[in-house]
Parts: sequence; structure tokens; C-alpha cells
Amino acid sequence: MASFKNGEIEIAYLDDGDGDPIVLVHGFASNKEVNWVAPGWVTTLTRAGRRVIALDNRGHGQSSKLYDPAAYHSATMAEDVRALLDHLGIARADVMGYSMGARIAAYLALKHPARVRAAIIGGLGIRLVEGIGLPGSIADALEARSLADVREPVGRIFRAFAEQTQSDLKALAACMRGSRQTLSREQVAGIRVPVLVAVGTKDTVAGSGHALAALIPGARALDIPDRDHMLAVGDKVFKQGVLEFLNRRA
Repeated sequence: MASFKNGEIEIAYLDDGDGDPIVLVHGFASNKEVNWVAPGWVTTLTRAGRRVIALDNRGHGQSSKLYDPAAYHSATMAEDVRALLDHLGIARADVMGYSMGARIAAYLALKHPARVRAAIIGGLGIRLVEGIGLPGSIADALEARSLADVREPVGRIFRAFAEQTQSDLKALAACMRGSRQTLSREQVAGIRVPVLVAVGTKDTVAGSGHALAALIPGARALDIPDRDHMLAVGDKVFKQGVLEFLNRRA
């Protein structure tokens, strides 16, 4: 595991394999190992001849923990990814994000299109534009005295997940409150890099992937059959679809 500093913020990352680089940006309450190593993404991509870079977003994993919601704006976290590319001397890379990480990838593609060769938006559909995906009640669940005190179903799922990943619950609550931005239809229509939108057909969090793809010029939608928001991450259809999409960009 390596790390670098973007200003005062320390960002942990892994860098594995050779070939064209792809940066992986994990979802809320996850980390690089849980989102990308354990489900086999790093192995899949390195075997396909890619250089894989995956970071722990601020507030997550081994990166700096911050407790002010203002520190977690999606545009700010996109700058962490841009700074990682600068640190590694990478001018341009493919970028894949899942859920919150997909929001970050979209912000990066919009603000720094010259740095993004192609973007994979996973686990996030039209809720990038309409609504904000995960409910704000998750922050309250993270701040509850214990899991037993959380009654709201989605909050319980994420509190249990955060405890399983041994996360800093206070930092995650701040992240949930600070990172729930949307982009306008005009903004997503301004994304000018190739985009794949991949969403599970049973994902009730993401919103329609096809509806989002229809707003982004040239974007494609990939259905991940019979998978919800949590289970779509490591699905073989998702992996195969991403490899095919990347190979067309090669």
C-alpha cells in the first residue's frame, strides 16, 4: 500500500500491473480492498493487461478521516483522483467508479475531460441527475449508539457494512452529508468522454442506467441481471461488459 498527500489530505492507494492505466473509485462506506480487490476486479483487470490504480477515498480505508461535511463535496473528491494521476505522472486514464465513486468519476470526466480516456459509471443511473441515491438517514444510522438502535432498513444495512469494514463512523456520517450532489441534465450532456453506465436490474438505489446513458452523448447502458446495489459489484456480466467496453477503446 502506498500513499501521497493532496494538500493536507493523505490518500492511500494501490498500484498493480502494467499496461494502460485504469483508476478505480470505490463506493460509500467501502474501500479499495472491499470494492475492488475482494470481488476480483484487480485480478481481472491486471490479467487483461491493465495497470490498476485504486484509491481509498478521503474518510475511508487508510486515507485521512475528516469530520466536516464540506470536505466531502463530490467535486473535491474528484480532485483527489486528479491529484493521484498527477502524483503518478499519468496524463490520461480510464476511470471506473461504483455508486459514490461513480458520482466522483462523473465529476472528474466533466471537469477534467483531458485526463479521462473513458468512464465507467457503475451502480448509479438517473439518480446522478434526479434525486441523490442513498438516503440521508444513513448518516443518522452511522451516528446511532449501536446497530441495535437503527430501525430504518437501508440505514441498518450501511451501519452493519461500515462496522464490517471497520470504518470511522463519524467520518462516514460527514461524508454522507457532504457528498450527495447531483449534476444537471445540461452538465451530463456536456460529458464528452466515452461512457458505460452499468446498473443491476434489481438496484433500487441507482435509478435507471438507460435513462442516464440517454442523456450522455454516445453513452452505452449495461444491465447487470438479477443484481441489487450491493451484489452487482463483483458480477461476471459487469466484468465482461467492462472488458469489452475497454477493449473497444484500446
